[in-house]
Amino acid sequence: MALALSEPGCPSGLAPAQERETQRADPAAFVRRDASGHDTLELMVQGAKCAGCIRKIESGLLALPGVTDARLNLSTSRLCVAWSPGALPPSAIIDALTRMGYGAAAFDPAAAIRRVDEEGRKLLRYLAVAGFAAMNIMMFSVPVWSGDGEMGEGTRTLLHWISALIAIPAALYAAQPFFRSAWKALRARRANMDVPISLAVFLTLGISIAETLQQGEHAYFDGITMLLFFLLIGRYLDHRLREQARTAARDLLALQSVTASRIEPDGRVVAIGAGEIGAGDRLILAAGDRAPVDGVVVEGVSDLDRSMLTGETIPQAVRVGDPIHAGVINLSQRLIVRATARAQDSSVAELARLIEAGEQGRARFVRLAEKAAALYVPVVHSLALATFLGWMFGPSLLRIAGFDFADVGLRVALMNAVAVLIITCPCALGLAVPAVQVVATGRLFKRGVLVKSGDALERLAQVDVAVFDKTGTLTLGKPRLVSTVDPAVLQAAASLARVSRHPLSRALVEAAGPGAAVKDARERPGEGIEAGRMRLGRRSFAAPACDDAADGAAELWFSNGEAPPVRFAFVDTLRVDAKPAVAALRARGIAVELISGDRPIAVEAAAREAGIEHWSGGASPSDKTARLAALRAEGKKPLMIGDGLNDAAALAAAYASASPGTALEASQAASDIVLQGANLMPLVEAIDVAKMARARALENLRFSALYNVVAAPLAAAGFLTPLIAALAMSGSSLVVTLNALRLQLRWSRT
Repeated sequence: MALALSEPGCPSGLAPAQERETQRADPAAFVRRDASGHDTLELMVQGAKCAGCIRKIESGLLALPGVTDARLNLSTSRLCVAWSPGALPPSAIIDALTRMGYGAAAFDPAAAIRRVDEEGRKLLRYLAVAGFAAMNIMMFSVPVWSGDGEMGEGTRTLLHWISALIAIPAALYAAQPFFRSAWKALRARRANMDVPISLAVFLTLGISIAETLQQGEHAYFDGITMLLFFLLIGRYLDHRLREQARTAARDLLALQSVTASRIEPDGRVVAIGAGEIGAGDRLILAAGDRAPVDGVVVEGVSDLDRSMLTGETIPQAVRVGDPIHAGVINLSQRLIVRATARAQDSSVAELARLIEAGEQGRARFVRLAEKAAALYVPVVHSLALATFLGWMFGPSLLRIAGFDFADVGLRVALMNAVAVLIITCPCALGLAVPAVQVVATGRLFKRGVLVKSGDALERLAQVDVAVFDKTGTLTLGKPRLVSTVDPAVLQAAASLARVSRHPLSRALVEAAGPGAAVKDARERPGEGIEAGRMRLGRRSFAAPACDDAADGAAELWFSNGEAPPVRFAFVDTLRVDAKPAVAALRARGIAVELISGDRPIAVEAAAREAGIEHWSGGASPSDKTARLAALRAEGKKPLMIGDGLNDAAALAAAYASASPGTALEASQAASDIVLQGANLMPLVEAIDVAKMARARALENLRFSALYNVVAAPLAAAGFLTPLIAALAMSGSSLVVTLNALRLQLRWSRT
């Protein structure tokens, strides 16, 4: 069986010819063998929208013989399946997805992004058409409503026909998202919220056309277009919030070099793609280059920027025999490196897998609206069916029982059933949560907090542990000189430091102020700088006779001939409101921890200054992820705050996450919220806002439930026409929107 999309018109992001070729391709061509010996297949799933879809797809595939793992990442639509070799053909996975009502194609990250963008543009077009139709039909409906008997039958029928000419094509076009979703659900023998919406659209249009043909008094073209307009508002708002949740794994892998310079056995140097590198290849890593794979230095001495892995800005010296990891930057001199792993097996790729696993786990979060929808659909279907059957067959049964009741006919039974579907249509339910989220995220944006997804607010409102990274998050990530030295000595040391790009040298120059650099200064990679009898750098280079300092601070040593060596100590300063922010979190019942890749002694000092009792130093990216997993296993809901690529996996694995605006793009992509300024107190405000937004959303859901409890029986009893039902539905949508705006009113008073 060939790979195929369930919706041929759904954009894949490929050129048409490429798209057709991808869809016709044999899935066996995309099967790979992983390190554990399992066959793996990566697919882009079409139609997965929520945590329920994740559970259904993963559990359905795990039930297939031989399948050992199935993971769906909702943000990228990427499905990874692993199975024992020979246990089943790859086409069986495609067939299983088709039976569940989902389409699949070979995974293409760029196509996934473009598909999401095109979906947003389509929703906006549907919304515009529905709004245009509703406004124009209203011009013809208002005279009918206010005619109070003076309007002739012919004029009324003419106005109905004009409304029909606008409403029928507009409604059939604008309702496509609901039709497609309902059809997929019914094909998979299940129901969702879009099934009653689709039924209401078709039945209301049918009854309105029948009324117009019979020159009846009531037609409901205005009600159905207004209904679609409100529903599409909720659908588009929800899409916009979801669209901001981008995957960090893609941004992280982008930092891995795509080309490399390989030394051939005959000594020639050739440029190759990173994917062509094999274990044992000898590569040239020039100053400024990023390592494409993991390896070992076989020639040269230099300094490496390892902030991607450790989060620390202090470079690390390397020499022959030292290991290096993919993604680190060579700062000083040329190195020759022997590759020890392929690009797909490198530390960067492993970090990307950790991030994606965290994103996939967080996508399982079931939002408030989804929980409400799980109860809504079966109740509404049952009530509408009971209404139709009651009005259709109830009078006959009552006559048999001895009561005098006349038959009302098919028309009345359908009208009342449609009224039930319209008045209980999940418009208010669809707007209940997105309306609150849009108001809350808009207000936080003005306060310098970017919220990247709607469900992020719901998760942020429930956190009970805050886990901070140190460098660049709790601190400014910029070393500052704290030693008090003679100004002349400081200027002499700075004259050497001005020729170096080392962060500590930059901090020394900043402390010294304007001045000139020594012309004959020479930098020795991994050691320091020297000119004549002056040396600046490591203790072993500039002051080998001196003892190690006990304070654990970052340091540079300076020596000048026979004069006693001078030590320059540097610290990474806490953010100005770090301590108040930690205190504010604890006052709200949120425990605070500090975990960092920096030296334990430096982490302890920062924790003590910020008022944090629990801390851990020397942590790797996997250590941070493991700590987040341990907290979640204890039933906690941790909030991770970090800025470096070494934090990206932990950010994705946390229940909720945040990063400062100075963080790298991959870390920001893995975070739920981004703090645009230099302060941490907006994080506390974001938590407060999230709690208030959750309360308003729950109020809206309770109102929606109460509205349905009161209105549905009235519609079922025949007291409400579809027109009144449509007006009541629109009114309920207005109520939940106004309730959401109370958040804005409350902030305006503060």
